[in-house]
Amino acid sequence: MLKTALFGLAAATQAIALATIQAKGSKLFTSDGNQFYIKGIAYQLTEDDPLAQGDQCKLDATLMKTLGANSIRVYHVDPTADHDACMSAFSDAGIYAWIDVDTFSTYILPDNPEWNETMYDAYASVIDAFHNYDNVAGFYVGNEVLTTGASSIAAPYVKAAARDMKAYRDSKGYRSIPVGYSAADIADLRPNLQNYLACGSNSSESLDFFALNAYEWCGQSDFETSGYTFLQQNASDYNIPIYFSETGCNTPKPRTFDDQAAILGSDMADSWSGAIIYEWIQEANDYGLISYGPSAAATATNAVGGYTRSGTPTPISPDFDNLSNHWKTLTPSGVSMSAYNPSASAPSCPAFTSGNWLVSGNVPLPTLGDAFKASGSSSGSSSGTSSGTVSASPSSSRAGTGGSSASAAPSSTGEAAAATSSAAAMRNGVPVIAQWAVWLGGR
Repeated sequence: MLKTALFGLAAATQAIALATIQAKGSKLFTSDGNQFYIKGIAYQLTEDDPLAQGDQCKLDATLMKTLGANSIRVYHVDPTADHDACMSAFSDAGIYAWIDVDTFSTYILPDNPEWNETMYDAYASVIDAFHNYDNVAGFYVGNEVLTTGASSIAAPYVKAAARDMKAYRDSKGYRSIPVGYSAADIADLRPNLQNYLACGSNSSESLDFFALNAYEWCGQSDFETSGYTFLQQNASDYNIPIYFSETGCNTPKPRTFDDQAAILGSDMADSWSGAIIYEWIQEANDYGLISYGPSAAATATNAVGGYTRSGTPTPISPDFDNLSNHWKTLTPSGVSMSAYNPSASAPSCPAFTSGNWLVSGNVPLPTLGDAFKASGSSSGSSSGTSSGTVSASPSSSRAGTGGSSASAAPSSTGEAAAATSSAAAMRNGVPVIAQWAVWLGGR
């Protein structure tokens, strides 16, 4: 990891070598030329920023290394905080970070989407704060923004956010850290969204990767019964990397994580780049791999929703061992970057489908300051509040998300409140009048 810290007028730079992650074609590679497969854990101890607690990160990173993890996903960070100790701890353990750049007040709203300078600045500030860490693997510009056919109107805004963050990254001379999106597993919506985010001849407007939050494989299932065979069919000719950004159904108990053998084995490893398991800490939704101690009073200083948020991590049996035992035996070698010649072309942009996909082909993307304008609306601006996530998704650690997956996983009592959209964008002190609209079929 490359780390730069400033102390008064003195500057210290320390290099701890860890190969960086990059996307090429439909695969992820390390900078030393090896294909990279994610064995990850969702990690959000607090709503504010789990990567600002150095001592806790050291304890957790040590145990994650024992588990066999090489990645974490973090849903919310404070770009003004000091992340050196945590990022060093995870780097020393060989663990990369996949980081969401949106915040509680700047995520893209599914029903009244907009892309403005407040959002742009917030997303860019996270990239500024983390680009120097070699173990940052990628950034998400959204999590589960689209959950219904009606919310597909937000897809161009997701794509616009990715386009602008990629351009910002490049304009600053940062390394090409992949920028992507984490999608809800909605069967009727997923194929169109998956293709839309990668479609078009202009690669600067396409995402660098697509990730999926899926809880289809539950209990003693298999590749065909679980529905993973259909996920594989949709990914087999995909032109950008695809992986599971959340998985790990928790009913029935115990969690066996048998899907890892499919994802990291012969069924899917040629198309998929691994998986992130939901989640590290035990809380009310009962998805934890570890606990920091017994239940605590809701008023306890070190607790949220009755669950302790720091301390010595203790594996939860048998779930922790079940996952560890799978990962020990699953080591796909993939292909070397030098020997890999991508052949898949970008998919066609999906056409308008009434009630299911409301974007008509490869529409021009919103520019900064644009908001959705429905047919017949008198104003192009939109602001409002999200209704929050529904109770079908494990989301206490997924604060700041714009939607929810259709899995059977219950939400936690620690769920974040709905967020209010950002204020109108300003350019040179003048409000930007939103004029862009998604062109709906039949308009």
